[in-house]
Amino acid sequence: MPSKIILIAAITADGYIAKDDKDDMAWSLDKALFKKQTSGYPIIMGSNTSRLLKAPLPDRENIIVHREDKPENIIKKIKTETCFVVGGGKTYTRFAPFCTHFYLSPHPLVFGSGISLFKNLEKPINLKLIKSIFANKEKQIYQNQYEVIL
Repeated sequence: MPSKIILIAAITADGYIAKDDKDDMAWSLDKALFKKQTSGYPIIMGSNTSRLLKAPLPDRENIIVHREDKPENIIKKIKTETCFVVGGGKTYTRFAPFCTHFYLSPHPLVFGSGISLFKNLEKPINLKLIKSIFANKEKQIYQNQYEVIL
């Protein structure tokens, strides 16, 4: 079972991860960092997110979860020390209580509506900022890395 379960997401300034369930994330400017960080590790995604991809993401074990899957059962099967939760909104919400870290890349966009990072979390999650790194230096996009405080 992993000791690091990292939720990783690009988000708009108003907290959305996508415009709608067909959004291909072309607006996201942190894809190179996402690839670098997640390569070699299992990634957990919902079936809607999986359908948006043209193919499974290479160099990673792609774990597709469905509504009936229990997050704790999925996590127990992972043999690596680190894994990533990569979306979408329902999957982020379901796996958030099990995450040890959040890697969030805020983008200078406001959608006004769309798919929010979380929907109806059961209880608040307290975070401590560990560091901020460039996700895209040219566009001045940072990734804020948080540790979950229990």
